[in-house]
Amino acid sequence: MNAEERAILGKKASAKGFANESRLLAVLLDRGHNVSCIDLPPSIYDFVVELIEVQMVRVQAKTVGKANRIQFTGGSRGRVDRQYKSNVQDTTTSDIVVGVKSKKTNGDDRVDFYFVPTLLIELIQQKSISVNKLKEWKNNWDILVKCKDQEFVKNTFQELCP
Repeated sequence: MNAEERAILGKKASAKGFANESRLLAVLLDRGHNVSCIDLPPSIYDFVVELIEVQMVRVQAKTVGKANRIQFTGGSRGRVDRQYKSNVQDTTTSDIVVGVKSKKTNGDDRVDFYFVPTLLIELIQQKSISVNKLKEWKNNWDILVKCKDQEFVKNTFQELCP
């Protein structure tokens, strides 16, 4: 792949990532959440969601890739590594990773959301996960609300935990 092809690939990947962040933002707002976008490029999460007056949830949106996986590292867009985002997400960087999978034919036919609390990421110690392992919890918005509850995460995802 030459430099021009890599540049085109990078632009497409960047646009798709931004579109998926926008899809998630739209659904969060539509569900009545108070959401703030984090617009600084080196930020380690994309949104802050106010669930109740005192509880904020830091959300990292991730595009579900062609291999049907959600990456928990953040640094690759168009095959260019962003060193400031190369670490695996954990509870110090965000509270939940939301995989966004859009199926489209001239627009969105369906958008699915896969919620992965960073408490779970720390338990499974992986850099990514197949959405096939998360089908049971696809579009389950309760996970967003309870993503900081350690017992809830352990009980809900017990079959994934070692």
